[in-house]
Amino acid sequence: MHDILKRLGIDQDPRVVAATAADGVVLTHSPATGEPIAGVKLESTADYEALIKRCQAVQREWQMLPAPKRGEIVRRIGNAFREHEQDLGALVSLEMGKILPEGVGEVVECIDIADFAVGLSRQLHGLTMHSERPQHRMYEQWHPMGTIGIITAFNFPVAVWAWNAMLAAACGNTMIWKPSLVTPLCAIAMTKVAHRVMDEQDIFQPTQGDAKDVFGLVIGTDSEVGEPMIHDRRLPLISATGSCRMGRVVGAAVAQRLGRSLLELGGNNAIIVMPDADLDLAVRGTVFGAVGTAGQRCTSTRRLIVHSSVVDDVCDRLVAAYKQVPIGDPLADGTLMGPLIHQESVDAYRAAIETAASQGCEILVGGTAGVDEFASTPGHFVRPTIARVPKGGDPDMAREETFAPLLYVYEFEDLDEAIGLQNSVDQGLSSAIFTDSFRSAENFLSHNGSDCGIANVNIGTSGAEIGGAFGGEKDTGGGRESGSDAWKAYMRRQTCTMNWGRDLPLAQGIQFG
Repeated sequence: MHDILKRLGIDQDPRVVAATAADGVVLTHSPATGEPIAGVKLESTADYEALIKRCQAVQREWQMLPAPKRGEIVRRIGNAFREHEQDLGALVSLEMGKILPEGVGEVVECIDIADFAVGLSRQLHGLTMHSERPQHRMYEQWHPMGTIGIITAFNFPVAVWAWNAMLAAACGNTMIWKPSLVTPLCAIAMTKVAHRVMDEQDIFQPTQGDAKDVFGLVIGTDSEVGEPMIHDRRLPLISATGSCRMGRVVGAAVAQRLGRSLLELGGNNAIIVMPDADLDLAVRGTVFGAVGTAGQRCTSTRRLIVHSSVVDDVCDRLVAAYKQVPIGDPLADGTLMGPLIHQESVDAYRAAIETAASQGCEILVGGTAGVDEFASTPGHFVRPTIARVPKGGDPDMAREETFAPLLYVYEFEDLDEAIGLQNSVDQGLSSAIFTDSFRSAENFLSHNGSDCGIANVNIGTSGAEIGGAFGGEKDTGGGRESGSDAWKAYMRRQTCTMNWGRDLPLAQGIQFG
């Protein structure tokens, strides 16, 4: 097996087997070579049922452990991630295909959110309110939800779990993680780190069950594991990251049982470039947003809306930059764009380019030739594409999220038109404007400006920090993860009223009897 798996001890996990096709085994592949890395045994509905019982067995005692002590355990998990930062990052690059600096950066996100959760464990504040009734006190407090479900996608195979898991654990929840079957090794590695800490710590020793079952992991198909999870009333919260189509299925199923869902779905993110913008800055931000992770981020820049007075200049700069992007082995020094995740993504990318051209777009760089170039080489590599939209046009294809490095360039005459174009799609995750005008920036950030959950000025659409709540509106699902007060999604609010007098006055001055 690969040396990275051996260094992380994944090769010793009973679920990890030889990379040969077999019943009940999913093969995980390197997107850079197309070769299988290892086989992973699939778990069944019965395995899921056994896991949820184990998680629930420790839940009651875990939630009664003082929050700062839970935070101390999370701190140790974050430090354990630090110990394995480089190897975990390399595993992300190997299995998912993003370049090594991005893979390591994703692990750093896990460390950062663990640090955030440590501080949060001493700040699970509720409000105190004045009662309208004499000798009464009102306050609110927050309780853990219980055992929650976490469903993650392939493109951020460790960070999104950590956003959920570290906060959920600090808040007093246990959890079950169902990762993408495209990146199961990353999930096994992260869970092994967390389990090692839970085995070694002496703070939480439950009388029933095993401490490591705070962090449950189940690797299975949608039919065997996914469907039971989203319909399971024992999971009061399902946090799901993926496509808008997947989110509709999850959201409807959870809502049907009156559960709570936290959805982080697709994005069709735009950058507006004003005539007074720093064009060097705008081009750099666009290239990273559109090309980084081979366009496989939910925050990837998909549309560039440029003022007509600078659009030709911006296009020329982008074409020159795209031609210089080093494409290749994501683990090699100097690579800036790795492969797409699998051949199906390559095929969808080609189809999107062909459709864009048929709808009147001018292909400035890349195109189907940039797909054919790599047809005879191992892996799932492509060249990034820029499609310039005819003035006044808005092709249907640009309203869809192509999970690949395809950038549409629009031109506009005034800011209201640009904001209207940006807001015209169904998704509402990330947005940005490049401008040196205070008025333009404030208009973009106003109630009549961007309708997205993230709105940036003079930075691109990608690269959100963990300190702010992450998520979007409309078809992006409305969920919020990571920083700010996103922790409230993992807890239930309780309003408490205490009567310390000897009378029983009613609210609203009601007299009864």
